[in-house]
Amino acid sequence: MSQHPSHDPSCIFCRISAGEIPAQKVYEDEHMVAFRDIRPRAPLHILLIPRQHIPSMAELRPEHAALVGHLLVKAGDLVRAEGYTDGFRTVANTGRVGCQEVYHLHFHVLAADAPLGVPPTFEL
Repeated sequence: MSQHPSHDPSCIFCRISAGEIPAQKVYEDEHMVAFRDIRPRAPLHILLIPRQHIPSMAELRPEHAALVGHLLVKAGDLVRAEGYTDGFRTVANTGRVGCQEVYHLHFHVLAADAPLGVPPTFEL
């Protein structure tokens, strides 16, 4: 089982979590940070990241279950707090083929007043 540092100084999301890089945070606690995406794909586009540096969904282990559950429960809370009550999309790109750009586990939470349409396609 691979071990990951709790903070990677070269990771932009670790640096946002630590307050070293500014972000438009909408929520934070001892386990996670939620902030607005700088390139939103929907009227509401929030990123949820754990404070612990976990490179991707593929690196999750059983001991991360409570953390991931906390992130996903908080997603619904944040969407409702923003006034979106008719649903939302949660996306976790994983690895190169999954179009992951930042190798720190994160969930995109997207919402709009109308359906968001079909998921974007990508080439393999």
